Amino acid sequence: MAQTSEESVRGLSTLAGELKKLETEYNQFFSGRLPRPPWETRTRVEALMRKWDRQSVEASSVDRFKFQTLQARYATFADLWDRGLRAREEGRPGPFNWAAAETRVATPGEPSLPQVVHVAAIGDPMRDIDKVRELYESLMDARRDAGDQTVPFHKFVGLVKQQVATLQKTGSPEVAFRVAVQDGKVSFTARGLKGWSPED
Repeated sequence: MAQTSEESVRGLSTLAGELKKLETEYNQFFSGRLPRPPWETRTRVEALMRKWDRQSVEASSVDRFKFQTLQARYATFADLWDRGLRAREEGRPGPFNWAAAETRVATPGEPSLPQVVHVAAIGDPMRDIDKVRELYESLMDARRDAGDQTVPFHKFVGLVKQQVATLQKTGSPEVAFRVAVQDGKVSFTARGLKGWSPED
């Protein structure tokens, strides 16, 4: 039975919402706020992907394009998450050096290891404005705790847009931003996702 246009839109909306939830939960896991990877949410997203893929032959070209965009976005994130998990399990630095921060202990006289506060992957700052807001709030909280001055949100958005535009010119469709604290100092870094090797 062919799905109606309304059912198609509703299904895509559900899939987009679950994918956004999955991104948030993986960010929370890798920043230490969740004890384990969000396998349940990921399984649910993959089931929705398979269901919509079977039905997409009956969908409009617009809805098929939207689905393919979500599909590509999921593939990009899944690759990043899986590399991060493999690096963590193998005890070596991953894309955001999570494994190094958790498995290596600084010896006396060495600087303390960075504590990752927040991680976000952003491809379009305006489309991902909720993630930009969460990133901003995490960074400002860390700066306040460190006694540093905060910056207005609009200036922060401008910085994020500039970093994304710069790294996209080098072929990185997504940019990973990280907020970390080391020795009482807050760092905010950006890195293109494309081109990372498993050894990164």
